[in-house]
Amino acid sequence: MKSKKMLILAIAGTVIFSFGMNVFIVPLGLYSGGFVGVGQLIRTFLVSLLKLNVGNVDIAGIVYYIINIPLFILAYKKLGKSFFWNSIICVTSMMLSMTLIQSPTQPIVTDTLTSALIGGMICGAGTALTLINGGSGGGQDILGMYLTGIKPDFSVGKMGILINILVFGCCALIYDLPIVIYSLIYSVIYSIATDKLHSQNINTQVLIFTHQEEAVVSFIHGMRHSATLWEGKGAYTKKDVSIVFTVVSKYEANLLKKKLEQVEPNAFAIFGDNVSVLGNYEKHLLPK
Repeated sequence: MKSKKMLILAIAGTVIFSFGMNVFIVPLGLYSGGFVGVGQLIRTFLVSLLKLNVGNVDIAGIVYYIINIPLFILAYKKLGKSFFWNSIICVTSMMLSMTLIQSPTQPIVTDTLTSALIGGMICGAGTALTLINGGSGGGQDILGMYLTGIKPDFSVGKMGILINILVFGCCALIYDLPIVIYSLIYSVIYSIATDKLHSQNINTQVLIFTHQEEAVVSFIHGMRHSATLWEGKGAYTKKDVSIVFTVVSKYEANLLKKKLEQVEPNAFAIFGDNVSVLGNYEKHLLPK
């Protein structure tokens, strides 16, 4: 049941992304970064330069799906079968959403900067929702997830920015500079929103004062993390207490809070976000 719910939420994230793209970005002639931007560029080349007649259908999503095929192979080999199948389902959903959600003939928001900001936040939220629930919008998401797993200080958003440099460099040679600038603004906001909402990218230090040390440590080990143990004594009660210290992602911290509520509702715990970690710490991006 849990996996089905997560898959539904992951698919919903792709629909949210497609909505933000087709409603706020495409009507103003702006371009996305990453592989979606590559798909848009190829779409423009086929329709405008080669005069390919596709009617009113936007084939950017279809092109995007095709160029994702090699990345599906990477996901299968390096990120696991579950992530591989979720990626195929999510990218298929994105392709259908981008194709079926019609862009308005007139921009809903006429101010280009405002539209780029709104579109970036909506698309970033959609991508983050997909990633949090174990799915992937494909493209730089798969590459970002793979590189983040082997390089802890990396992130999906950073992966998008790197690819954007290449994409918008090509756009600068083809289109007017304002289009490139506003498209770049959209992509930066999209990347920031993705990283801020994608809670697996946020390291959280946890300090737990507990009388259920074994249960707490066992749960932490189950998340494939270790912990440091200290012996403490309450200043007021003078009773012995175990102190457990660990670092997990913000997503995992929420799971740990729920576990504490179950095993020891009166446990005292301190959670601190956005800590810098040096050493043998493994970032886990794929929820179980």
